[in-house]
Amino acid sequence: MSTVKSSAELIKQIKRILSKGGFSSFIMRDVQLLSVENGKCLAKFQVGKDHVNMFSGLHGGFTASLLDNITTYALMSKGSHPGVSVDLKVSYLKSAKEGDTVIVDANTVRAGKNLAYIECELRHEKDGSVIAKGGQTKFVNM
Repeated sequence: MSTVKSSAELIKQIKRILSKGGFSSFIMRDVQLLSVENGKCLAKFQVGKDHVNMFSGLHGGFTASLLDNITTYALMSKGSHPGVSVDLKVSYLKSAKEGDTVIVDANTVRAGKNLAYIECELRHEKDGSVIAKGGQTKFVNM
């Protein structure tokens, strides 16, 4: 990506990519992108039955995959290549149950020539409490 696009343009581009199907399409199916600009991505979703584990809590694998996608969109909004993951970390701090609304907030900390560092939090919309936090390092010199 050579130029930084507006939030609306990036959201349209991401939706075109997701319309082709695949795992990312499944992960993002119920997620609403609120803004994607200036190295940040803000999204929200309501926890549904496809998002929970056998204990009715937000599934850790879904959380990690969502963090991977949302941090990538934040990075893309800096005009960077989406890159490939070098390191992905998630700390699970609190449960979310079916019906809860979750805010996902990602921020590009640094995007260099070879590596980019992006952080992310998932919070309960109702009280702002942190459900999970983490981030990733991406190789971007493609």
